[in-house]
Amino acid sequence: MKNFHPFFIFIFFIVSSNAQVVINEFDTDTEGQDFEEFVELKSDTPNASLDDYVLVFFNGSESGADSSYLAFDLDGFSTDVNGILVIGSSTVSPVPEFLIPPAIIQNGPDAVAIYQGSVTDFPEGTLATTTNLIDALAYDTNDTDDTVLLGLLGLTEQINEGENGNQTTESIQRNNNGSYTVTTPTPGALNDGSGIDLNGISFTTDLQEYSEGNTMTITFTTEEAVSSDLNFNFTLENETFTTIDYTGNTSVFIATGTSEVSVQIQFVEDGVNDGDEFAEIDIQALPQEYNRLTDNVKILVIDLDFTMAQWGPPINPTYGFVETIEPEDYYNSIGGLADNELRQAIQDIIANPQTVRTQTYADAIDILKSADQSPENSNEVWLLYTEQSRPKIDFQSLGGSNVGKWNREHTYPRSRGGFYELEEDEVADGMNIFIETNADSLRHGISDAHALRAADGPENSSRGNQDYGEYNGPTGNLGSFKGDVARAVLFMAVRYNDLEVVNGDPENTTVGELGDLQTLLEWHRNDPPDDFEMNRNNIVYTWQKNRNPFIDRPILVEHLWGSMQGEIYYPPLSIEENNVSEIVLYPNPVSNVLNIQGISGKTEINIFSIIGKEMLNETISQDTSIPLIFQSGTYILVLVTNKHTRVKHIIVE
Repeated sequence: MKNFHPFFIFIFFIVSSNAQVVINEFDTDTEGQDFEEFVELKSDTPNASLDDYVLVFFNGSESGADSSYLAFDLDGFSTDVNGILVIGSSTVSPVPEFLIPPAIIQNGPDAVAIYQGSVTDFPEGTLATTTNLIDALAYDTNDTDDTVLLGLLGLTEQINEGENGNQTTESIQRNNNGSYTVTTPTPGALNDGSGIDLNGISFTTDLQEYSEGNTMTITFTTEEAVSSDLNFNFTLENETFTTIDYTGNTSVFIATGTSEVSVQIQFVEDGVNDGDEFAEIDIQALPQEYNRLTDNVKILVIDLDFTMAQWGPPINPTYGFVETIEPEDYYNSIGGLADNELRQAIQDIIANPQTVRTQTYADAIDILKSADQSPENSNEVWLLYTEQSRPKIDFQSLGGSNVGKWNREHTYPRSRGGFYELEEDEVADGMNIFIETNADSLRHGISDAHALRAADGPENSSRGNQDYGEYNGPTGNLGSFKGDVARAVLFMAVRYNDLEVVNGDPENTTVGELGDLQTLLEWHRNDPPDDFEMNRNNIVYTWQKNRNPFIDRPILVEHLWGSMQGEIYYPPLSIEENNVSEIVLYPNPVSNVLNIQGISGKTEINIFSIIGKEMLNETISQDTSIPLIFQSGTYILVLVTNKHTRVKHIIVE
């Protein structure tokens, strides 16, 4: 994982007197999101095998203790016709032969070294050493020398990648006389401009994404017209996307004297919902006088066989289609209680160490793909705040750009809650492997899916760790997320000790407090639980074995924080059958009398003002008409039967 340091870093490079391979160029800090960082190796002879070599990265920060944090075996790789091998991500151009994830090379004060040996010789945390050392480079950008690390690697000085004040657009390059220059990066080329000029191959597609049944045109282009016929192949396979998902010729022929050719691939419409997929265009082996300017490009292929739910998305909410799957006696223990006793009884249920589980932070991705699935497309997730859906497959990868991607939003920000992740959180090990948890397990808030939501990457960054009310969502939003957010945050305040929801806007650095309570109460009242929220409550329950009681019993919010504080909570009455989804209220808007049809058993009716004041509470067992002698305005009507709650807005004229 990439570490960012508050310091800038000097860089030094010393070549071993008997080096067979040297670090020829190094770029640790690149403009933007550090996606174009790379290490370039150079051998004494062209096409040299790098078997039995290992590239090791050392962390020179105080926490890193001058020990290894990353290592790669170079077995099976060799340098090219110019004696060059580049190690970097696919965003570097020309594209490296040895691919690594983007943004994983630290900025320093660190070091990179070549050893004779294996990656098994350098488990994470191995102290830097000169044993079997072939070559090493210690680096940083405008920071104090790490004299300890220098000594461990037998180095004496550092060269500053930022010596010209442009470390994000320059790299360190080895000169033929052994000195070093900081200048514009030249990955894949000899630093002095000599050697064989390689003809670069790039490609484009006519679209960025396709649907099943569409035809994709790929145009391959060389920098210079080819001097002899050029033949090469490419592949499209990637994870679940295989050769059965497309038809077409994956061989490329560029005739002598030309520089461009187009090929066509058709994506198969198979009638099976196997989800959206990425095809990946990967150029295979090329003649030695060519290199890849672009490669490993992923193209989204949209599956047309998605399904739609019976219920609507939050911007078009429905009620009554999704039934709770809570056990019959789940909330029995909270009846007849008020205030702190009620709060404690709720916590005893939702943080019960005998039943409640926590999953890894990586598992949370799979939970959200299911819990936040868009009702309108089973291959997409519904995004909090931006009120839109996005393909599940467009999850932001580690170190990748967040633009056009979705990620995990903590409604109670992790920095405000004191949540943190461990190494095991990086492994998605499934529903049946879990960790026991309790009310004091605050760390587990990192992966609590009741308070995690799928969110647009840039919007998640914009929200940051602001209080609600201070943050109200993007401009023009419909507010469909507000009640969901309120109930998620209030859940966290009861589920975990040392978390509170308070009035006002605490400092954004305050741990254990989040605001604004009054804003969240208003959001809860104006945006009651709908089918989407009940469905996600059910799904999270199957994983964590706890529920959000403020979705199942919205009135509990009033008992703990609102207009019913101090009043005893009485559970809803039990009935044998429930036909809540068929209940009809009319007229609406209403002037004097509200008619209720579709009642088939004991049903509790609660009507609240928009600020949460209870205006009416009665129990009926058949269709009825209720006089409403209220002031004009909007009111919230809650119909409660056994295990079912239906919430409607009514307007009194």
